[in-house]
Amino acid sequence: MEDFAEFVGLSRPTVSKYFNDPKSVRGKTRDLIEVAIKQSGFRPNIFAVNLNRRRSNILGVIIPNSTDPFYMALTRRIELIANQAGFLAFVLSSDGKPEMEDRAIETFKSLNVAGAIIAPLGVDSHHETLAALGESIPLVYVDSPLDATSSFVGTDNQQSFQLIVDYLSRSGEQPCYFAMPSVNNNAMTRERAYSESMTHLKLDPIIVKLDTQRTWDFERFGYEQTQRILRSGGFPTRTVLCANDRVAFGVISAAYQAGLRVGHAPGCDLRVAGHDDHPLSRYACPPITTVAQNYNDIGRLAIELLLHKLGEDEGRRVDFPPDGRIVLTADLQLRESA
Repeated sequence: MEDFAEFVGLSRPTVSKYFNDPKSVRGKTRDLIEVAIKQSGFRPNIFAVNLNRRRSNILGVIIPNSTDPFYMALTRRIELIANQAGFLAFVLSSDGKPEMEDRAIETFKSLNVAGAIIAPLGVDSHHETLAALGESIPLVYVDSPLDATSSFVGTDNQQSFQLIVDYLSRSGEQPCYFAMPSVNNNAMTRERAYSESMTHLKLDPIIVKLDTQRTWDFERFGYEQTQRILRSGGFPTRTVLCANDRVAFGVISAAYQAGLRVGHAPGCDLRVAGHDDHPLSRYACPPITTVAQNYNDIGRLAIELLLHKLGEDEGRRVDFPPDGRIVLTADLQLRESA
């Protein structure tokens, strides 16, 4: 910065002021600096600059899986709005491992991030580490709540499961429930939501017995568990409600391999439904009946809530609930699988 200030013929504070906010300097000064940037190719080290600030313009984002289209769509929305507000969203993946989640948190601390949005592992998360981070910067959790009090943006599992359980029970044989591995709080809340929805309809919940695993490879889990179930005599009912669409992909694939026809049409052997409306669900064979999480709104509201906590929400909505918890409803998506 000293070398560039000398090159352009201005004081370092003036040059620094420009890089913090180009509009904060006079037009002629701004033009002079921008010409010098083109001539010299100078760019300040954004991470070094942020270490010297009382509050940086970097926002941290942690997701469990960087290749999952749901999280990709979520972070795309977050990054767009963060950039519009003058922040850089720095995205890291925990890869489903608590030690990687801890390492991401330490990285954010070293970068002096202003705040963070986290899709926590939940069950395996080191709650003390996250609590310590939350004492130093504003945090917003997405997809799966860490606890009952932290700021959170996600889907109302009770509403969504009531919606799909009601449809499946009215349109065919009652659904049995195919759980997801217990990797986050969604695993528990969705199974409970299924059971309560069945009880509300005066039906007995039927939970499929599955092997206990802690894996984020949901498709493989659904596939291998379904193979085992079919070898042992099949599902307890001919309608299978999966905890999420990724599990449903595996169930449908294993059913196909076994020669079973999945769908709602006459002659079909099995109905399979999911949850989330994964971006690929409509292109499965058959397309999956599911309930749609609004990941665009989850991403938008999460970043807007974080900006609100940072006092950077000028011109944006400010009517957030006092407890910082925003729960969205889901929509039923009827397709050929059920």
